[in-house]
Amino acid sequence: MATAIFWTALACIVYVYAGYPLVLVLWRRLARRTIQKRDWEPSVSLVIAMHNEAANVHARLRNCFDLDYPPDKLQIIVSLDAPSDDTEGLARACAADRPAERIQVLRSPVRQGKAAAINRAMAVAQGEIVVFADARQQFDRRAVRALTANLADPTVGVVSGELILLDSRGQEAGDGVGLYWRYEKALRLMEANIHSVPGATGAIYAVRRELFDPLPEGTVLDDVLTPMRVVLKGKRVVFEPEARAFDKVNDSPKSEYVKKRRTLMGNYELLTLLPQLLLPWRNPIFVQFVSHKVGRLLVPYCLAALLISNLFLRRGFYLMALAAQVLFYGLACAGWAFPPRNAHPEAEETA
Repeated sequence: MATAIFWTALACIVYVYAGYPLVLVLWRRLARRTIQKRDWEPSVSLVIAMHNEAANVHARLRNCFDLDYPPDKLQIIVSLDAPSDDTEGLARACAADRPAERIQVLRSPVRQGKAAAINRAMAVAQGEIVVFADARQQFDRRAVRALTANLADPTVGVVSGELILLDSRGQEAGDGVGLYWRYEKALRLMEANIHSVPGATGAIYAVRRELFDPLPEGTVLDDVLTPMRVVLKGKRVVFEPEARAFDKVNDSPKSEYVKKRRTLMGNYELLTLLPQLLLPWRNPIFVQFVSHKVGRLLVPYCLAALLISNLFLRRGFYLMALAAQVLFYGLACAGWAFPPRNAHPEAEETA
């Protein structure tokens, strides 16, 4: 029994992180689907949900004003979730010298969360296409054009942009977080070439307004729920590496842990909101969803099963495997107990 558990758990872990990418490589070679992109200029609503972002709001809005997109076709909506700092005053000051129809600042008097802020913005959004952005990142000037080019294809319902993580020198990060993000983006590009990506980059993604459904109160991952709803409606979710947003790499282990925990919670929530995603006859990207999303939810349990079963198998190869696991967890504990000296304090989570 211990042997069967050991090899089953190991096979699951290897498939999720190595086997699935190899499946995608072969699948893309055999059944690649193209996207009929073209340059066009539909009306766009750019939605930014904020809580306490006084440090970022000015730079964020200036970046939006400088985008390479016709001003008369770009509506900017700042949806404030009861900020307790000067975010509202700064946002309204930035908007003061702009036409009222081009930028709108909405405010909730009570804290309701990001999902409610997005729903509030969508109630006044007028664009044929809605682009979602976060408060901290900066867009490349042609990011909106790169997103909308994909939506010229009527089979596409959502387009995810690419988040570039920069190090302290302003170069794309090459540390652990940066390398993992490059791996993740490679997966998304291959999935988009086959059919759809099971989710989008929250910092930059676009959706046809007609396909958006209001988010349930307290939704954790709008950037996964909305794209998967669109997939279930028969449209594609694709990845556009030319639609770039830039952010600083997070070198705080505690903050990164909070972020990953939130992502896992959101994926569990997704299964309760859209259980039909687990039905292969309903979900056109069932294999991608199970391999990319559900598989990663199972990995922690597989790791535990691998270690526990290995305790009953202490000979030959199994003894070396046990030693490797003990070393791995020992290094992880050491990294947690003695974080890098340049690690920043845990960042405050925004709306």
